[in-house]
Amino acid sequence: MGGNRSREPLASGFELLESLPEMPPESPREPILTLPGALTAYVLVLAVIHLRVLLPPELENWTIDVFGFIPKRYDSTLLAIDFPGGTGAKVWSFVTYSLLHANLSHIAFNVLWLLPFGSALARRFGAIRFFLFMAVTAVAGALAHLVTHEHAIAPMIGASASVSGTMAAAIRFAFVQGSFLSFSRGDADAAATVPALSLTRALRNPRVLAFLAVWFGVNIVFGVGSIAIGADGAMVAWQAHIGGFFAGLLLFSLFDPVPRAGVAPAQDLSRRG
Repeated sequence: MGGNRSREPLASGFELLESLPEMPPESPREPILTLPGALTAYVLVLAVIHLRVLLPPELENWTIDVFGFIPKRYDSTLLAIDFPGGTGAKVWSFVTYSLLHANLSHIAFNVLWLLPFGSALARRFGAIRFFLFMAVTAVAGALAHLVTHEHAIAPMIGASASVSGTMAAAIRFAFVQGSFLSFSRGDADAAATVPALSLTRALRNPRVLAFLAVWFGVNIVFGVGSIAIGADGAMVAWQAHIGGFFAGLLLFSLFDPVPRAGVAPAQDLSRRG
């Protein structure tokens, strides 16, 4: 009998636990700066390509001549030079130059700037749009460099034009309430998919204007002051930065899959006190 009495509270306890409703599992909140797959793949491609520095010097220089952007390649004068890569290099180097970097500090500088802006853009665009966007802004940067360095023989390399393009595109939605540069934001996916500001409205936003002023100011300092980066003293191709930036700012709507029609208007953070 004693044994029976000792089992009754235990059995009642089990019955009580079974009768309690199950609590729904909490949905995990993804950190803002968790890298999306498209950006991770892009950074890995940059890293793998940079292993070219392990090649013998002659072969490494050849890769830069073939895949770097050389304005002199397009010179039609009698002083034109035959560069490695031939006609094909005149086409692919508009993009491939952006995948090459001079040294570790060069690639690290670009990747660090790409992390916050590229993450938001990759989430918003998806992989295919993101890669196309990076290619288009690279082409815009190369065109700007070609116009301003018509007869230059020195190759231009680096992802800075595309990185500048991501920064310009991201500011179309970055300061909207709930986005990744606002004071009030949710998880990473939600922050990347808030409705964007129109171009005219963005250019009236004080936060966007302040960002533009700082960005252009830094690039002017680099350009006018002829500041070099890296141990080898490579000069900054700031005209290419501006070309990529304008392309990202102006062409953002062509890539943006987030609809604005039928969505509540984006709230401007500049209205907060």
